[in-house]
Amino acid sequence: MDIHRQPFPQINAAYNSAFVPGKLTLGLVAPLDSYAVGAVPDLTRHIERVKLADALGFAAIWLRDVPFNVPSFGDVGQVFDPFVYLGALSMATSRIALGVASIILPLRHPAHVAKAAASVDVLSGGRLLLGVASGDRPEEYPAMNMDYPDRGVRFRDSFDYIRAMADDFPNLNARQGSLGGSLDMLPKPDGARLPLMITGGAQQSPAWVAAHGDGWITYPRDAAAQGQSVAAYRDRITEHKLPNKPVIQSLYVDLLADPDAAPHPIHLGFASGVNFLRTYLQDLQRHGINHVALNLRLNRADTEDTMAQIARDLLPEFGTEGA
Repeated sequence: MDIHRQPFPQINAAYNSAFVPGKLTLGLVAPLDSYAVGAVPDLTRHIERVKLADALGFAAIWLRDVPFNVPSFGDVGQVFDPFVYLGALSMATSRIALGVASIILPLRHPAHVAKAAASVDVLSGGRLLLGVASGDRPEEYPAMNMDYPDRGVRFRDSFDYIRAMADDFPNLNARQGSLGGSLDMLPKPDGARLPLMITGGAQQSPAWVAAHGDGWITYPRDAAAQGQSVAAYRDRITEHKLPNKPVIQSLYVDLLADPDAAPHPIHLGFASGVNFLRTYLQDLQRHGINHVALNLRLNRADTEDTMAQIARDLLPEFGTEGA
């Protein structure tokens, strides 16, 4: 069997619907706003647009963990704390997966992450996808009295701590605290565990990322180079004799009015007509990418019109229905 088509484990409703072996699905990155100039989105219709994404059939909406407005970073994401916002979105939507890409584990205590994430997962009916990362904004670390160089060690310890919280009365000794089997955390995740998707390398070895995460979130590349990255990731999974796992990537798009418009590069993506975007997604699907999170921040057309066009022209091929 083609390695890309081997079955994924069943974890929760979001994981099971958004990620299908051998198929690519489409999600969106919040905020659903265009704000090419400046770091702060408008947010006037932020809840209405997520509801629209849910109604149109997008597989997932993705939030980010951006605690501070760092001018050199140039983007504050969806502004709201991701877990508070996930709670609001769990009540405002009914089907769409609620992803976060990604929680910066070294800057948060893993007990708080585990409880908040499990709460969202239960309140939403198993619709949480928990991306985790080590962080790439050095300015945030002194603000929280944290060291930047050892973030990889703290990431790994936090990852293990969060995993342990799915067990009843876990026994764990970690630098963030000791659990001697006399404490338990509620609620437990909706499924057997939280789906933990690792973003980038998280200061870990490629083998560790493949062995421990429930999937891999990576950055856009040309389709051939992305295919090599995906194949190497899945080879490492096979070496560990583990089930197949999904691969997710982000992509900035500026969808042009002419459907046949040729592409030209923008930050972490491209501007093009819908036909080139379709071809690119088809190439990614052949190379084993399972989900693309589209970022409309640099999109110049009306956001809701673009969402509707993607739903009309692309979701019949890259949607979750009939997967």
